[in-house]
Amino acid sequence: MGCIIELKNVTFSAQDKVLVHELFCQFEEGQITALIGPSGCGKSTLLKLAAGLHHPNEGEVLFRGMNIARMNRAENLAFRKEGAVVFQDSALWANQSLFQILELPLRLHFPAMTQKERERRIESVVAEVGYKRELGIRPAQLSMGEQKLIGFARALMCHPKLLYLDEWTESLDENASQRLIDLVKKLHRDGVSIILISHDIRIIRDLADSIIMILEGRIFNRLSKEQITSDYDLSRYIDEDTAP
Repeated sequence: MGCIIELKNVTFSAQDKVLVHELFCQFEEGQITALIGPSGCGKSTLLKLAAGLHHPNEGEVLFRGMNIARMNRAENLAFRKEGAVVFQDSALWANQSLFQILELPLRLHFPAMTQKERERRIESVVAEVGYKRELGIRPAQLSMGEQKLIGFARALMCHPKLLYLDEWTESLDENASQRLIDLVKKLHRDGVSIILISHDIRIIRDLADSIIMILEGRIFNRLSKEQITSDYDLSRYIDEDTAP
């Protein structure tokens, strides 16, 4: 179906430290791509660059051929509407109720939507992710797992076509984790493009169409679906600081 996100010769530094070096990679439309590697290797940085949350110091990140850093306001708003991020720490606003957190994307991207329509959409998505408590409370009153469910619900609110998932099942019990896995499978069937990070080998083998393997801020290998489902040993590249 073609490339939806492309990184071309991307280098990114923060606090005088180079986090990723000269990255070249493409993410295919309608595919699930997993980013793996040891802790601190640059996975989350790469995901945030692909999502336009960081702009590279060198190189460019393209969304359907358009440089994200050079988008005008309207183009950037359209890009934000199409893509959504589930952050590792959920990143929920502490001074807002859960309802307000979930409502904001709808207010921003669907200004003509009525209050009743927003309420119905929020109710539907919250049920879909399996969150069962009231929405008038604030994030501090939730467990880490419940915060992750709300973060996932927020990402789904505007029917994204591109989803970024950073350790999205962390802190969830087995039932809640499986519910989100099944939901990701449904989104994949519906043609949503997904870039994910997970330390769970079972999730990667179950979901990923391809894997980008990262070490010390550089891409050192890319595996196809056939290679993922073979006897290729992935765990050592997640839990150990070793290269092939």
